[in-house]
Amino acid sequence: MKKGKLISCLAVTAAVFLSATLLAFAAQQPPETITIKPSIWQKTMMPPVTFSHKKHVTEDKIACNQCHMVYKDGKNVWKEGDPVETCDKCHNEPTTKGEFTLSPEKKKLNLKLAFHNLCINCHKKAKTKNPTTKAPIVCAGCHKPAAAK
Repeated sequence: MKKGKLISCLAVTAAVFLSATLLAFAAQQPPETITIKPSIWQKTMMPPVTFSHKKHVTEDKIACNQCHMVYKDGKNVWKEGDPVETCDKCHNEPTTKGEFTLSPEKKKLNLKLAFHNLCINCHKKAKTKNPTTKAPIVCAGCHKPAAAK
């Protein structure tokens, strides 16, 4: 009788542990698709950008810290498993027209420039390596109207 209770207790403990582990793993999985629509912009000139996170990671083999960043002493110290923050947590300068006329410090904080420098520069490098890649480098390639998705 004691052996049966012990086995039952171990089975329940194992089930609880396995469930908790699976829930934690599921919570860490990134969404397959991401739509970039920062809250610092009430109105935008272009549609929000929606892209396949899964494709960028699995097919394009882009390392997580190429997009996810936390800077300390001029270095990106973000590593897989760290919390993911939205870009506008740090890049909170909202200018969308005339951003190239901002001071150098404000340019570093400008959200539009941060997105465009990161995404377009990466896409241009991909095109240089492989001219047949579908990485878009023009506005309409990423900013697609909702009906065109």
